[in-house]
Amino acid sequence: MRERSGTPAPRRRILYGRRRGRRLRSGQRELVGRLLPALDIRLTPGEPVAPAALFPSEVDDIWLEIGFGGGEHLAWQACRNPGIGMIGCEPFVNGVARLLAEIEARNIGNIRLFRDDARLLLAELPEDSIGRIFILFPDPWPKARHHKRRIVSEPVLSHLARIMRDGAELRMATDDPGYLEWILDHVDGHEVFTEVSGADRGNRTADWPPTRYERKAAAAGRASAFLRYSRRPRRPS
Repeated sequence: MRERSGTPAPRRRILYGRRRGRRLRSGQRELVGRLLPALDIRLTPGEPVAPAALFPSEVDDIWLEIGFGGGEHLAWQACRNPGIGMIGCEPFVNGVARLLAEIEARNIGNIRLFRDDARLLLAELPEDSIGRIFILFPDPWPKARHHKRRIVSEPVLSHLARIMRDGAELRMATDDPGYLEWILDHVDGHEVFTEVSGADRGNRTADWPPTRYERKAAAAGRASAFLRYSRRPRRPS
């Protein structure tokens, strides 16, 4: 199969759902004001993002999490992979504040944050620059009229295919059966991605910690699916 040519042009900002929950406590507001400016990724029109340059020291690879929620998975990966530069996308300020608390408490230096529509960042990342991507428990938008809001979509997959290195891994998880079917339909049928051989959709790997969303689903009796795909080589050997 041939890869689709090109990727969609950058879209205007489209964010659904809340950007803020309950009012931040004074300590959280102080942390956001003090720590966030040094970690925040700002896009400049006409200037592509240089991922490695976001970090103060040389990194072995760049990993990206889209929609990190409270940040527990991102913090876990950053602590256990200090040589990896971690980029987290999350517009929900309360989740950002929780992650900032973890970053300060654990002195994590290899995380950078993008607090806007992740698709804006994807459009500015260079080709062949990301070694692993996580999309864990995204909002399923279960109503049919809202399916267009789902982050797993043809335009987003095209951007992921462009920015991922050959052999890079795409990890996704959901507890929603309808969204699982949607993901399988979009990713299994995509010419650029292939499911990792031997991957167990019913279980996480040892280097994939649980999130609060997974625990919440389990408490409600919902099973979660864990999906792993790799990016096919651009030029087959």
